[in-house]
Amino acid sequence: MDSLHPISLHPNIQKDEDPRARTEKLVDLLIQSGESACEKFLNHMENMVLRFPALSTLSQFFKKCKTFGDFLVELGMENNRNSKLTLRNILSIGQENLNHFKPNTLADLPKHFLMNIIALDRNARKTELEDGLSDPALSVDDDQFDFFNTKTENPRLKSIHPLDVLCAVLNCSDKCLQQVIISKMSLCQFPVPLLLPAGSDCTLMLWAMRDIVKKWRPQSLADSKGFMEDNVVNIEMPIFSFIRVGPSKLSKSKLLNQVLIPAQKHHDFFLHHNMEGGNIERKISDGLVEMSWYFPCGKSDVFSEPIAVANLRGDLESNWEQFAFLTKISSATFIFINSMCERQLQLLSSCNPNETKLYFIVAPGKDKAVDPETRKCMQKLMTLLQIEKTNLVLKSATMNDADFVSKVKKIIDWQLKHNSKLVALNDITKHVSNLKINIDEASPELKNTRDYALKISSMIQNVEMFKSQSLTLQGDPWIQLSKLEKELCRLTKQGEEDQQMYLSKLKKTRNLLHKQQNEHVLPEAMALFISALTHLSKDEKQHFLKWMKFVLDSIARKNLSKLQTEYKEKCNKPDASVNPQELKQLDKSISESSLGIEHLLRELGQLYEAECSMIKQRLLPTNRIRFSGLPKIAADLLLDGFPLELIDGDASNIPLQWITDVLTELDKKMGGQCRMRVITVLGVQSTGKSTLLNTMFGLQFPVASGRCTRGAFMTLIIVEKNFQKELGCEFILVIDTEGLKAPELSSLDDSYEHDNELATVVVGLSDITIVNMAMENATEMKDILQIVVHAFLRMKEVGKKPNCQFVHQNVSDVSAHDKNMRDRKKLLEQLDEMTKVAAKMEKKRGIDKFSHVMDYDLDKHNWYIPGLWQGVPPMAPVNSGYSEHVSEVKKYLLQFLQTQKGQSRALTIPAFCEWVRSLWTAVKHEKFIFSFRNSLVAEAYSKLSEQFSSWEWNFTKEVNKWVVRKKTNIKNQPTHNFEENRCETIKNLDQLLHDEEKKMLDLIEKYFESGSEDTHLIERYHEEFKNGVTSLRKALGRNAIDKYEKTLSIQKANLKIRGIKKKYQMLIEEKIDGLLKTCREKNNELSDAEVEEEFTAMWEKTISDLQIEKLERRNVNNAILQQLRQDMSNKGPEINQTLLAVKKLAEYGIDFSKENKKKGLDRILIKVNAFFGKSKKSCELFATSLIEMCDRYVTEKENTNEDYDDTYCQEILQMINRKLEDEHSKNLDFTVQSELNLKLFIFGKASSRFQQIHDRFIETNDRRTSMDNLKPDYWAIFLDVFKAKDESQSRGRQFCEKCLTPAITDYVYDHLGRVMVDDILNGSDNQIFKIRSFFQYNLLKNLLDEMSFKKYVEYINRYEMFSKRWILNKLSEIYGNPATLQPLQADLIRSISKDVRDILREDTILNSENIPQFLENVQKKLNEKLVISQTAIKIIAFNNEVDVRQFSSHIQSLLASVEQQVLSELKSMSFESLLSKLTLKPQDELFRQVIGCGHQCPFCKVPCEAGGGDHKEHFASVHRSDGLGRYRYSYSHILTKDICTANVVGTATFRNQKTDWKPHPFKEYRTYYPDWAIQPDPSIESSDYWKYIFAQFNGKFAEEYEAKPAELPDDWQEIKKDVALSSLKKTFNVT
Repeated sequence: MDSLHPISLHPNIQKDEDPRARTEKLVDLLIQSGESACEKFLNHMENMVLRFPALSTLSQFFKKCKTFGDFLVELGMENNRNSKLTLRNILSIGQENLNHFKPNTLADLPKHFLMNIIALDRNARKTELEDGLSDPALSVDDDQFDFFNTKTENPRLKSIHPLDVLCAVLNCSDKCLQQVIISKMSLCQFPVPLLLPAGSDCTLMLWAMRDIVKKWRPQSLADSKGFMEDNVVNIEMPIFSFIRVGPSKLSKSKLLNQVLIPAQKHHDFFLHHNMEGGNIERKISDGLVEMSWYFPCGKSDVFSEPIAVANLRGDLESNWEQFAFLTKISSATFIFINSMCERQLQLLSSCNPNETKLYFIVAPGKDKAVDPETRKCMQKLMTLLQIEKTNLVLKSATMNDADFVSKVKKIIDWQLKHNSKLVALNDITKHVSNLKINIDEASPELKNTRDYALKISSMIQNVEMFKSQSLTLQGDPWIQLSKLEKELCRLTKQGEEDQQMYLSKLKKTRNLLHKQQNEHVLPEAMALFISALTHLSKDEKQHFLKWMKFVLDSIARKNLSKLQTEYKEKCNKPDASVNPQELKQLDKSISESSLGIEHLLRELGQLYEAECSMIKQRLLPTNRIRFSGLPKIAADLLLDGFPLELIDGDASNIPLQWITDVLTELDKKMGGQCRMRVITVLGVQSTGKSTLLNTMFGLQFPVASGRCTRGAFMTLIIVEKNFQKELGCEFILVIDTEGLKAPELSSLDDSYEHDNELATVVVGLSDITIVNMAMENATEMKDILQIVVHAFLRMKEVGKKPNCQFVHQNVSDVSAHDKNMRDRKKLLEQLDEMTKVAAKMEKKRGIDKFSHVMDYDLDKHNWYIPGLWQGVPPMAPVNSGYSEHVSEVKKYLLQFLQTQKGQSRALTIPAFCEWVRSLWTAVKHEKFIFSFRNSLVAEAYSKLSEQFSSWEWNFTKEVNKWVVRKKTNIKNQPTHNFEENRCETIKNLDQLLHDEEKKMLDLIEKYFESGSEDTHLIERYHEEFKNGVTSLRKALGRNAIDKYEKTLSIQKANLKIRGIKKKYQMLIEEKIDGLLKTCREKNNELSDAEVEEEFTAMWEKTISDLQIEKLERRNVNNAILQQLRQDMSNKGPEINQTLLAVKKLAEYGIDFSKENKKKGLDRILIKVNAFFGKSKKSCELFATSLIEMCDRYVTEKENTNEDYDDTYCQEILQMINRKLEDEHSKNLDFTVQSELNLKLFIFGKASSRFQQIHDRFIETNDRRTSMDNLKPDYWAIFLDVFKAKDESQSRGRQFCEKCLTPAITDYVYDHLGRVMVDDILNGSDNQIFKIRSFFQYNLLKNLLDEMSFKKYVEYINRYEMFSKRWILNKLSEIYGNPATLQPLQADLIRSISKDVRDILREDTILNSENIPQFLENVQKKLNEKLVISQTAIKIIAFNNEVDVRQFSSHIQSLLASVEQQVLSELKSMSFESLLSKLTLKPQDELFRQVIGCGHQCPFCKVPCEAGGGDHKEHFASVHRSDGLGRYRYSYSHILTKDICTANVVGTATFRNQKTDWKPHPFKEYRTYYPDWAIQPDPSIESSDYWKYIFAQFNGKFAEEYEAKPAELPDDWQEIKKDVALSSLKKTFNVT
């Protein structure tokens, strides 16, 4: 022992320690020291045993420890000896879940066992390894007779005993996982470990068995059909133990299997030699005591009362401690022997016959008699232990198994009736005090947590009373809050009360209820519960919640049993003696008798919700906040696999703040990496939904606690890292729901609504919804099918497309799938029928088939699963087919989720929270589809709108470029050859439009096909955006053609003038040539002054001889009047007569200044219908807006140098007519006379201004003046030619000044507007102009910042005008500084200058024969880029005989100065002046981007924010009080305060021209406005922005609108500016 001396002195081994503990430490150290140290120690022990026999125990102890350690190494579980496996480890989803996992190595066996036992697969105990060989019939051995050699071992048979795997797994699992494993084993009717060996140790598995609950019907309740239910550790029953001494030919396990089940049935409870793996030598499971039970069902029972049987694995001699323990707790102990020797006699003689009844079963073997020694020993033993002969059972060779089993059953039955010792496992711990047996519940952490649980449970004397006193917040207050929240959304009890006052009262009541909840004194039970969750460690927390579950379930079961018994007794009384009220009260008590951890956690949620409400109202100081840490605790529980209540089934409500904050904490813990796929189950109550999920995923949804699931619970499953990429998520969230059409809810009026709400929410959250159907066809499923289909229809309409799987349970026929084709078709017919019903309820047309709602495959989406039990419970084992079929469903679900990765993104935690919020908010309203508002859908829609806006601008840009090119080309045309080019031009335009349309449609398709940006949520808008492209093409095409035709028209007129000027120029040039000839002849005689005098005289005479005529002046008044008469010709004879009397339009265009405004409007608006004093004022506003719009148009024309054209009048008429025909104007009751007056007024003003435009053009283009303007240029040329100077440089400069500088300037004007829009849309503020809702947000935020009443009035009443001015100011803000705009201008100038340089360097240009040809070639090259003056070209070409290359070179050298000159001129211009000259006005284009369709809410006039050019529905994010839009009460003239978003769910009515001035319910507004979607206020606070503004300016609005101030609720006055801004951000989804 010298070599071991250092070990004995190890500091961890203390002398005063318990000898057993010291020995265990010594053994551990020896094993850690390695193989050689162990061998030395064993050798020493063997030598010393001869001298010290007592050491033999130590030797065995060491061998067992070493064998156990080696076995764990063999299984690859050595690390789990200390670092235990947890439930979280085994529930994770991995690649192996896609295939049936088969063990290939010993290290695979633990995983194989765990995966299968969790899935209730009875193959879990199989340990045969896969050898990878093919068909054994094809294998060839060298020696075909070798298999007769019994010594040859087949290497493929290498495996280990299933019980060894069980012992290893349990010893390497933490206590919670042990419970799960053992409860699953019990469901499979496998015996569970009572005593678990671990090397030399042995542990009583009391804690591990606490989760096993059994139901049975004892003989005493057989007639009444009653039953009993309890946890097996609490049930008092006799225990019968089975033990062997020495080797036995008779199998105890096989005997027990036959004893516990009727002869005609068969189930292998206990493993025996004839089962797979049962004949393999056990390595570590000797000493294992397995326990199983028999529970009667009241019919054909084996035993009349429950019994427990214990089976000791291994020999009694080597497992004496286990034997001793069993004798203390057993009513009878059956000892199996083949033979007995003296040593065994002495061992057995130490038994205490008073502790248990001993039965000896002697089985000497086939054809053998009991040997003499055994006979002798048995006689002695019978005498010593006073055993009667009846306690001796001989299994002779002539006794068959049936007789033998019958005899054992009779013994047990006799013991049950006469000598039964009833024992509860909960009480057996006292029997291990003197034995070397550990108790799993003896650990300090379990004791500590049990004390916590018992302290709380001790306060529960009566469940109803406990819930009312300790769970105070979730009773009436929570139910009242739930009803109140729905009433806030539905306003069903508003009656005649003012709507906003009623809403204000409801909100005050809600806040008061939260305040009362928060002020409740925290009950002691809840204080203890919170303390435990707060201060206990992670493991202790799990154990504490388990203890709470056990004690609460036990209390609830007893309470429910008592109430049910009482109810049954009352029902069995004669009718006359039954009090209906008593029965009703008793029924209510039964309904409220459940009590579980979910109730305690629900109370936590209520405490937290109430506190959050107080914080939000700023009523709770920071130092009084107590529950802020609760979400973090709940998040930990969820992460550990604990179910969390999502929907409270009792109150039918969701604690949104609590759920959101719990999940947010979870997201923080995962570092924001928490993408989830969601799987949900729906179905009728008690059809095995929870069991299905538990089997599929190994979860722990309650199924045997005496109560069904209420509401909805969610559990989180981790996806393994190596599978996350493939599945596209980190977690799978599983939601279990209460049964639809629950009997206890059927009597309630809103039971259908309750089911509908539940189904809608969970379907909306799901990626996959499993509809569980517990029958082979759907005949009885009509009601729930309607609920489910209704939910799917709602999801389809709001952009969600969950997959649906129908699971038909209790269908065991292997051909069920084929046989039920007819039933599946019947199911589809029912689904179609339900779809029609649901669509009618939701008022959706065109949906009459289930396939219209979702993709449904009759074959792939239906599953047939056999029943869970193979026989009649409680003794029926789990049906092996059940697990196999559920496994197939699970595999398909995971494969489906794989395919979804590319089609839709997994939900993040924030996204999931948003879906919960939006779905629940929508279901609280009566009309789900029109009430649904989801920020994720809104965000996805905004992203698409932003992309669409970008594509739309690119399309517009290309068409604009085409228009500019064609406009330039037309202006460069020297002759009237337009008509021959027109057809080709239109054809080119059509091709451009087609190509750009196709490109945009392809982009939309790619966007939706990409699956990114949550496109699946907005699939319903797919067609709308495509239609928008078509509309855009048409609009751009019309606009381009109009501009093309207009340019042609103007150019035709210009060419006439140009032709005359050209003729004049030719005559002048002839005279100049003659003068040059004359002057050259007099060269030496003329001075410079004389030459100039000669030139001037020639010029004057020539001009005089030409007799130039003035341009004809048109009477614009008559031209406009003629078009106006034509426009109004179909309006009736009176109108025609009136127009014939009009002679001068200017008389109708009075000055529209402030002092004349009233007079002018009174003249225009002769007759309007007044409604609430609104229409006349609205007509005034409309007329003012229209007048200003036409004024702006005229001003734009004034800023051009063009002549008046008849198209100007036509465009104004089109603008007026379009405005008069839109929806808003039709409601204003404009008369034909008012229309005429309005047009007369507008054209009265416009005619004089158009006349001025025409007169200015006449003056500018006066032929004599034009000729005189040419004189300096011709003089300069004349002088250069006369003096024979080098004209190359001067002519080049002249070309740059007269041709390039103005052409490049015009080029900038043509293109700068487009470039500015591009710059803005690609800049930092691009979202403002790309997303209409974001534009609205910025407008409203700026207004809030400035708080200018005048601006608010303008925004509300003249939205378009205000928006345009805001955009103009924004442009001025961006480009007001010339340094900002200069880079854009410089880029354009550089670009066109480069084009000019490149053209000037081309060989075809440089090889021109002369300058006129050079200029002609250059002009052709620049034909679609620059408009070069023909007049200037002719001047430069005149007598120009310079060298072409030299001329080109000089122009190139001067281009830099041209660039600077143009840039300098642009820089000197004011921003407003520059904008007026741009061809494409950036402010108008940006306005077009954000104004959308231009429609406004028919009630409050907020603008539509829908994207795309051709959307089917208009919507706005935020609506406002009608009073802000001038509505007032007809009699009192008080401004109304009603808001559209509240009106559509309340009892209010409206009336207007559309309703024939008859009141019509607001909530049915779509009858008259089907294209408007006014969504209810999602939070009742979303309108806080406008409430705040109304409250701030109530008096001023009343004064402005000539009405009385609105009577606003008090809470409107309490809204602060920051709250208004916060509601604005929330409404527009701005972070």
